[in-house]
Amino acid sequence: MSVATLHRAPISRDLARFVTDVGSVGPVRVVGGRTSWDVGRRAIADARDVKAPDTVIDVLSDELIVRCGAGTPVTDLDAALSSARLQCPLDPIDAMRSTVGGVLSVGRSGVRRLRHGNVRDLLLEAQYVSADGTLRRAGAPVVKNVTGFDICRLLVGSIGTIAAIGEVVLRCQPAPDVRTWFVAEGIDPWLLRRTLFRPSSILWDGMHTYVHLEGSAAEVHAERAVFPRANWTETDRPAMSNGRAVLSLDEQRAIRTSQDASILGDRFLVEIGVGVVHGWDRPLTPPAAEVLAMNRQVKDAFDPTGRMNPGVLPW
Repeated sequence: MSVATLHRAPISRDLARFVTDVGSVGPVRVVGGRTSWDVGRRAIADARDVKAPDTVIDVLSDELIVRCGAGTPVTDLDAALSSARLQCPLDPIDAMRSTVGGVLSVGRSGVRRLRHGNVRDLLLEAQYVSADGTLRRAGAPVVKNVTGFDICRLLVGSIGTIAAIGEVVLRCQPAPDVRTWFVAEGIDPWLLRRTLFRPSSILWDGMHTYVHLEGSAAEVHAERAVFPRANWTETDRPAMSNGRAVLSLDEQRAIRTSQDASILGDRFLVEIGVGVVHGWDRPLTPPAAEVLAMNRQVKDAFDPTGRMNPGVLPW
């Protein structure tokens, strides 16, 4: 199937059923794996639970894109792409339970953001149900698709509060031949960031520096050859926080706070180069009042009756 055919394809039976389930009246929320169920939640509200289609519809290897239902488990998407030697770096903390739509709705980028960018950049097209029950399409399955406001970028991180995502087209990449994590003690992580060409991730917990490399065997070998002298060992990805205490900071702010355990607590993990600190021992820092006000304006514009995922407001 070509990109043009994919874009013109009629809606599937599952997507049509999803539109009917969402409907046009009454409070409703889309349920995935519930791995980030409390994100943005201000109050417990009664609503009908609906599930988005959960099938990988088509993988276009030559175009590096995939179409799937928003309810598709991330593990199912990974398996379908792996057979085509592709990957889509959604990277949820709990890949076994998370769904594609859930990851996009929460908008939390994966641990490989340093190399692969923000999760928002992966979404090329979305078919979603608006608050009035109408099936709408945003974006297109091509890279240069924006002729006006990019609704796809608004949907990512909205936690289902402005629309119900039913089906998506995602940008993919060739799968690497080699993926490996390394860890060492006493390494300056910011020096390592300046030394390496294109690491996928550099993490620091105040004592250990973790680095993730992926690519061809030659690429990984070349990056490994310029590591600072230390007792580097291969390891698994370090455990991440459950997402309830994530601070979004600029690089300099991250440097200062990560050196002060009284601010971040005894356990933290800094994503070097992207300005994010994961913490286990402190509450989530609320956004500025201006950000909350902007989110409320968007919510009121897209869902004036407040029926989409009531009790939740994106942070």
